[in-house]
Amino acid sequence: MVGMQKHRDPSVAEGALTTGSVVTIGAYDGVHRGHQALLRLVHDLATARGLAAAVVTFDKHPAEVVRPESAPQLLTTLEQKLELLGSTELVDHAVVLHFDKARSSETAEEFVNEVLVGLLNTKLVVVGADFHFGYRRMGSVALLEAMGARLGFEVIGLGLVAAEPGAQAFSSTSVRAKLAAGDVEAAAELLGRPHAVRGIVERGDQRGRELGFPTANVGVAANTCLPADGVYAGTFIDGGGAEHIAAISLGRRPTFYDERGMRLLEPYLLDFDGDLYGQSVEVRFEHHLRGQLKFDGIDDLIVQMNADVAETRRLLQ
Repeated sequence: MVGMQKHRDPSVAEGALTTGSVVTIGAYDGVHRGHQALLRLVHDLATARGLAAAVVTFDKHPAEVVRPESAPQLLTTLEQKLELLGSTELVDHAVVLHFDKARSSETAEEFVNEVLVGLLNTKLVVVGADFHFGYRRMGSVALLEAMGARLGFEVIGLGLVAAEPGAQAFSSTSVRAKLAAGDVEAAAELLGRPHAVRGIVERGDQRGRELGFPTANVGVAANTCLPADGVYAGTFIDGGGAEHIAAISLGRRPTFYDERGMRLLEPYLLDFDGDLYGQSVEVRFEHHLRGQLKFDGIDDLIVQMNADVAETRRLLQ
């Protein structure tokens, strides 16, 4: 397979799939192990039929437009999602649709005719059995099957995937629940990799430097899904792609501020001395060390920070 082609302008995909495609559609937030299993099926079916394997996704989570008050925090940025889809080596084409009010008002039938038939020359659609789409989620697997019978494509609706019978199914919702509990190890099991967030290193109040632990204050987008407040062992990927072991503090620093304090993501890079300001970086959460604690004094805090660094080193070096 040649590397996955990314179509941020969907019209570019038109004509690229003249031989036909096997298509899956969804937000694909996290590209977790359930997504990966579905992509493997799409790839295998496409290969067997001499078709292209294609993913249709969106530049933002549809819920951000149709119900912003309850939209989920995101496990991946669009850039991360496309990188992860490409890294599976299972996808030939990733088509990114702009999701806005106009798209949310589009009927399911219009979506099928425009995207599946008009752009992708779809021969087979593979989606979850509870898949819904189009205006007010009126589209369903049953509608796809009825339209496919007229327009020349088949439909497969799949149930949720689990590692083994009786185990928790892989889902983005399950990953978010594990992260909300601070269980980054369990989240990694569902994702197939440590949970990672991206942001820009910003100037902070230099608290860590004053204590002998200069940290990188990483600003992330407001809709980023972060784990529960606490201290974690993980890795930090700097702007040049170098990987560093890091003890990661996430929270409002209760020793210095009350619950109204700003929530900060502050990795301390072990054995590093350099300038990271302004760099686009990635922080990966691998192990939960402890919750955020309020200490009686600075000396107690420093003792604990030294212990956190030692435990991080033990776990990751």
